[in-house]
Amino acid sequence: MLLDHVGANTGTKRTTPLVYVEDDRDVVIVASKGGHPRNPAWYHNLRANPDTTVPIGADRRAVHARVATREERERLWPKAVARDIRRIPRLPATHRPHDPLVILEPRRSPTSP
Repeated sequence: MLLDHVGANTGTKRTTPLVYVEDDRDVVIVASKGGHPRNPAWYHNLRANPDTTVPIGADRRAVHARVATREERERLWPKAVARDIRRIPRLPATHRPHDPLVILEPRRSPTSP
């Protein structure tokens, strides 16, 4: 997937290729720098500007980014590791607190409650 994001400080539009996992209507990505203790720049950009669009197959989805809760992380971490085994160290979620899971959930339309 190609993640479009806007620089938190610069406002510059950027695109980053990422591996993702689908979870029902959500898309899940791992904010990992291959074991480095700092999160990738795109993570900080999404925290500052969480609304974006992502291409999934032939669709372009309007999404809102948020960090997974502890419970979501425990459920989703094994799926994420299985999907991108080359890049994510095979450690339990409790041992990787610096690798947040980011959930890209469908954005609500302005008219929905």
